[in-house]
Amino acid sequence: MSAALRTIAGTDVPPIGLGCMNLSHAYGTPPPREQAVAVLEKAVELGITHFDSATLYGFGRNEALVGPVLKPVRDRILLTSKCGLSGVDGKRVIDGRPETLRRALEDSLQRLETDVIDLYYLHRWDKSVSIEDSIGEMAKMVESGKVRALGLSEVSVATLKKAQAVHPIAAVQSEYSLWTR
Repeated sequence: MSAALRTIAGTDVPPIGLGCMNLSHAYGTPPPREQAVAVLEKAVELGITHFDSATLYGFGRNEALVGPVLKPVRDRILLTSKCGLSGVDGKRVIDGRPETLRRALEDSLQRLETDVIDLYYLHRWDKSVSIEDSIGEMAKMVESGKVRALGLSEVSVATLKKAQAVHPIAAVQSEYSLWTR
């Protein structure tokens, strides 16, 4: 990839990565597993180094798909995932309680077949929990070595500033699509 690189969690990454959501979740029927694996393998072959997954995507199936395929190149990629938004009984649930975030991390590490997530996003802010409490728990994940950097998804500038006061935020993900314009 010939775009300007940015360093996140000690890894140089281009500004665009591969969002893996559609390989197991949303916007229609996901492709067969063999085709999804082929997409991931082709992305690696073409030099993609940033792969984005989440607990929510396919209610864990996305991480279980992405992890084993990327395991052989794990040292050459930036692997991201997200917590705080999951599926319970087939419904989306926002839960930013520290104990829920801890459990989500352990589950994600297992599904991704890795001992560390390079960039771990709070997928949605649970407004029943202070952002400081959620990010405080995620900061402990960084301190433990299980996460290298933190990100936020779909937050306001005010919320970002509060989170940044607790722990450095390496990335912000905001929806930008034809669906929401």
